[in-house]
Amino acid sequence: MELWVRFLVLFLACLLPGLVESRIRHYKFNVVLKNTTRLCSTKPIVTVNGRFPGPTLYAREDDTVLVKVTNHVKYNVSIHWHGVRQLRTGWADGPAYITQCPIPPGQSYVYNFTITGQRGTLLWHAHILWLRATVHGALVILPKRGVPYPFPAPHKEVNVILAEWWKSDTEAVINQALSSGIAPNVSDAHTINGHPGPVANCSSEGGFTLPVENGKTYLLRIINAALNEELFFKIAGHKLTIVEVDATYVKPFKTDTIVIAPGQTTNALITANQNSGKYLVAASPFMDSPIAVDNLTATATLHYSGTLATTPTTLTNPPPQNATQVANNFINSLKSLNSKKFPAKVPLKVDHNLLFTVGLGVNPCPTCKAGNGSRVVASVNNVTFVMPTTALLQAHVFNISGVFTTDFPGNPPNTFNFSGGPPANASMATTNGTKLYRLAYNSTVQLVLQDTGTIAPENHPVHLHGFNFYSVGRGVGNYNPKKDPKKFNLVDPVERNTVGVPSGGWAAIRFQADNPGVWFLHCHLEVHTTWGLKMAFLVDNGKGPNESILPPPSDLPKC
Repeated sequence: MELWVRFLVLFLACLLPGLVESRIRHYKFNVVLKNTTRLCSTKPIVTVNGRFPGPTLYAREDDTVLVKVTNHVKYNVSIHWHGVRQLRTGWADGPAYITQCPIPPGQSYVYNFTITGQRGTLLWHAHILWLRATVHGALVILPKRGVPYPFPAPHKEVNVILAEWWKSDTEAVINQALSSGIAPNVSDAHTINGHPGPVANCSSEGGFTLPVENGKTYLLRIINAALNEELFFKIAGHKLTIVEVDATYVKPFKTDTIVIAPGQTTNALITANQNSGKYLVAASPFMDSPIAVDNLTATATLHYSGTLATTPTTLTNPPPQNATQVANNFINSLKSLNSKKFPAKVPLKVDHNLLFTVGLGVNPCPTCKAGNGSRVVASVNNVTFVMPTTALLQAHVFNISGVFTTDFPGNPPNTFNFSGGPPANASMATTNGTKLYRLAYNSTVQLVLQDTGTIAPENHPVHLHGFNFYSVGRGVGNYNPKKDPKKFNLVDPVERNTVGVPSGGWAAIRFQADNPGVWFLHCHLEVHTTWGLKMAFLVDNGKGPNESILPPPSDLPKC
């Protein structure tokens, strides 16, 4: 009888592989305070399950994931599964007041979503206030069983999570900045898997160690979970072979330095092919504008087996903080794999041709003494987004009026030399509003994101929820709609969920609006999101239930 059962399972596996392979994975995330010491200083931090970084969520392509999040802290909480498409399940996307009301203290919510057509490295993080400083972790999607990677199988896989650390309470940091009208204090250190590595004024501060065996190849799943800083990452004496970004395969290429923005992920193969010893791993800031950053380099150690602890570490120099060319060399090397199995389905016909300016401004604030009666704000097409008190998705599905409008401008209201200084003879003020841009189901979008130098040009990593997109072009200066599209890569552009808009330049993306719901678009520098550099697309239902958003779950939090 047992033999027959095994035969039946094998038969079904061959006949209906999708039914046998996919499974339901249950996770419990308890949001709790945990006293944590870094830089010889202790403070309580908000964590998931008492861990920093938080636990890794593992799943396979086509699995259904159920995560019960229970809030045991004083703050409202929500969790975003960054890069998961959430096809028709916007209720599980996570950004507070966009797709859900947050989870109040003492309550729970089950995030229920299926991972469709995705495999690779993503991340999860809090999506309210500045809680994601410590509430974040890796989200690893393995291929379906029996499906190999399109690159040599590694000996081992290792998550490498980059982040920032403040000695102060991060909520106090941003609240003080908002009340004063000026920029918040930068972090006190960067971290690699939760540790800054040895620092001058704290000899007891240890660092992460990556053990390797000579001749073996390792897959590093590198994640930038930092709040506000793009980072360079390199390992002394070793080349990295890049095989994936944002959970999409790329044509492999070798480099010694990667650049990675908040919200982005990069999978890199590293072969332990050097002399046995210890080698420095470094994560340092990339900022090519005159803007303050945390200039402390986080360090870890690549440690060959059999190497004595007293062996001196082989060092490496991080790139200069303003090494634009190093960043460009990496970004311009990224191309979609574009194989038969993983084609690049770039939209060639465009229904909506949009140009969004992204940048900073100044609005009046009579109570902001440090800002001399003004406050720094951020905007998209000169609209500083005002967060609603009712979740946008609920307002849309239940036809609640007065929460948002659908008149977000598809082009800048004022035309000026965007990448130059502030507009001549014009105010640096922005307008306020909760404005959405409406898209018909399955319509195609070309969106050019143009940085402005109203206060200072700056690199903006812009994240789109609910979709992957193709990064078809980028350049410095002002986008030229006549000349620049001729240089677009429509064959094998890299597919991402977060794109870096270059300082004083532009980035062009294309995507198909095949996911009904309300989908957040925002800068993944948390300070800019707080200041209002955000908007949302409203994608209407298509025809029939398979092109419509699913009904809300019964435990959806209420505002």
